[in-house]
Amino acid sequence: MAPQTTSSWRALGRAVPGIATLRSYRPSLFGKDLVAGLVVTTLLIPQGMAYAELAGLPAITGLYTTILALLGYALFGPSRVLVLGPDSSLGPMIAATVLPLVAADGSPETAVAYASVLALMVGAITVLAGVLELGFVADLLSRPTQIGYMNGLALTIMVGQLPKLFGFSVDADSLLAEAAAFVQAVADGETVGAALAVGVACLALIVVLQRVWPVFPSVLGAVVLAIAAVTVFDLEDRGVSLVGELPAGFPPFTIPTVPLEDLMLLFAGALGIALVSLTDTISTASVFAQKTGTEVDGNREMIGVGAASVAAGLFQGFPVSTSGSRTAVAFQSGSRTQVTGLVGAAAIVAMLLFAPGLLRNLPQPALAAVVIAASLSLADIAGLRRLHRQRRSDFVLAVVAFLGVALLGVLPGIAVAVGMSILNVFRRVWWPHQAVLGRASGLRGYHDTAYHPTTEHLPRLAIYRFDAPLLFANARTFRDQVRRLGAIEPTPRWIIVAAESITDVDTTAADMLEDLEQELAEAGTRLVFAELKDAVRAKMKAYELNRTVHADQFYPTVRTAVEAYASAEGVDWEPGPSAYRLD
Repeated sequence: MAPQTTSSWRALGRAVPGIATLRSYRPSLFGKDLVAGLVVTTLLIPQGMAYAELAGLPAITGLYTTILALLGYALFGPSRVLVLGPDSSLGPMIAATVLPLVAADGSPETAVAYASVLALMVGAITVLAGVLELGFVADLLSRPTQIGYMNGLALTIMVGQLPKLFGFSVDADSLLAEAAAFVQAVADGETVGAALAVGVACLALIVVLQRVWPVFPSVLGAVVLAIAAVTVFDLEDRGVSLVGELPAGFPPFTIPTVPLEDLMLLFAGALGIALVSLTDTISTASVFAQKTGTEVDGNREMIGVGAASVAAGLFQGFPVSTSGSRTAVAFQSGSRTQVTGLVGAAAIVAMLLFAPGLLRNLPQPALAAVVIAASLSLADIAGLRRLHRQRRSDFVLAVVAFLGVALLGVLPGIAVAVGMSILNVFRRVWWPHQAVLGRASGLRGYHDTAYHPTTEHLPRLAIYRFDAPLLFANARTFRDQVRRLGAIEPTPRWIIVAAESITDVDTTAADMLEDLEQELAEAGTRLVFAELKDAVRAKMKAYELNRTVHADQFYPTVRTAVEAYASAEGVDWEPGPSAYRLD
């Protein structure tokens, strides 16, 4: 092959990883990928239909979405094993974005159009973020806020699916309203006994099999038994709602349209959905990258998951994400390349073409059981307990995120979770850890006296450490603490700032340091810096701080600064704790 042709193929393979995978694909892998693809299809079909209804859309759109998500990620996704498709965590967000906009119309076709536009928006946002290398946005949801958000989402999903499990429906649009309407409907005797029996049996079967026999496709088993029960016991005549006949054939290519005035409302929802989808995808990709010995490329993952949503949006689908459970099933079944996804897509297409009536007798309570089982997997009560035990502030963040979802709704909840994550970062910069250092017995160097009470100290010397960049947000905190140290009797002659942790100084902090140095000097206290990074010192010079803080006030290490003080003041180490401590 000519060098130019080879170079072109390589460039195309970098842009479209699926082409490179197929060109280098070894036939010996096909057997495993085929088996894994067929196994994971048994999850993809019922879950795709269930999550579509969770999003307030016709069940068939879940299959359309699954097909195109698998194809889109197989072409553009970098991971060899991730399985994309409809996801339980996105379903309520899609419903919260789309359903209020179509309430006046109420037709399934209108809802599908809005969901498809939403998918195109999510895909465009995600692809653009990947191209611009904005993979860090997935870090906007900290682990504590993720735990709280997912627990709130799990509760929201569960409460929303209980009416379907009991065989009736309620008209409510918030968690508390849905819970109250559900309790009232049960009290009014609206429960359909046959529906409840099927739903509870399916849920119990799925949960028990996932625990005692995790390799068995429990969702498939529950679906097959539910269909059999409908046929044997004539459950449709007993008031059990069924999925019904699915439209035959491949999903049609469609460019969806919605009124212009609704685009901004869709865009707001798309931002939240894109963030959750990316966070879920990158975290799942990281887990399986460790198993396969590969590296995660966050930006390429963004492009891959974005391409999957765009593909779904052009074929009457909705936004997608990575499924950790389906990826785990595929991996355990032998999947090693995205050919597994292609097999899954082909199997679903074959069903729609040749056996669209296969799931006609699938009862709606069984789909509710599938969704509730998924919501149970989202919940992380153990994680909440761990946060409560390990760090109370992180536990509070998780609880606030949980309450945001439960009380305000899914989309406001994600906004609360992101806002809390950002505020937590700001709080840690605003009030960072601070320490007075001293010499501890049996340890080299200088240590935090809160954890290592000093056994020796130099008279009238305070060594202060500030563990954060020195910025506008915390300049007052730094100044006030140094002032407190300078006011302790006996007044310190030197305050040494152990500045290794100060990785930046902005202009606000520089002005503060200039005023503080002059204030301390007038009181007879010398402010010096030890271990300040060269880059930070260069910034201080650029701010013209050297007019008041001179070169002889900087030392390469804390030790040299301490030795300089001992020599200048003619003092020696004394036993006992220092007088200088933080409040």
